[in-house]
Amino acid sequence: MSVIPLVFTSGWASGINAYAVVLLLGLFGATGVSDEVPAALQRTDVLIVAGVLFLCEAIADKIPYVDSVWDTAHTVIRPVAGAVVAALLAGESGSLPELAAGAIGGSTALMSHLVKAGTRMAVNTSPEPFSNVGMSIAEDLGVAGVITFAIFHPIAAAVIAAVLLVLGIVTVFFLASRIRRFLRRRAQRREEKRLAGTGGHWPPG
Repeated sequence: MSVIPLVFTSGWASGINAYAVVLLLGLFGATGVSDEVPAALQRTDVLIVAGVLFLCEAIADKIPYVDSVWDTAHTVIRPVAGAVVAALLAGESGSLPELAAGAIGGSTALMSHLVKAGTRMAVNTSPEPFSNVGMSIAEDLGVAGVITFAIFHPIAAAVIAAVLLVLGIVTVFFLASRIRRFLRRRAQRREEKRLAGTGGHWPPG
């Protein structure tokens, strides 16, 4: 039970930037800042891969429309990462607590990922690109801040993560019209590309 707040917080953060979560937790464990981090996350190869992928996400996440493509590709990756990190934090391989932690981490990651992806779709309807950069930086700083806070104050950090998740869901609800506009534009672009590939003619009926 004592690890559940950290599991929930890591799940929320994984839905936003899973690579940052793995990298931060691994570094905290490897440097001795925290004894709660499992050895699997402290491995050098894991830290290197997480660092490289974090840099890739840091770039892709700031480019309009590319960020949404990246989010789509990570619809499975982030929840799975959240579940794996949560299970590792719970320990006791194959035990009921580990399975429960994985379920909590994975489902929380999925919810926060959907909030992130939906918000980015709404942001991409704006004509200027600076909002993407601002959103990305805010998300990165938020993940880093909350995960760091969770190492020292897991319960308080879990409360903050829960509040941010609820606020995100409410925000996406109010941005629903913009999200639908984004999806219509993307569908229109796909249709235009398809027509261009066929020479601009509809196939004979």
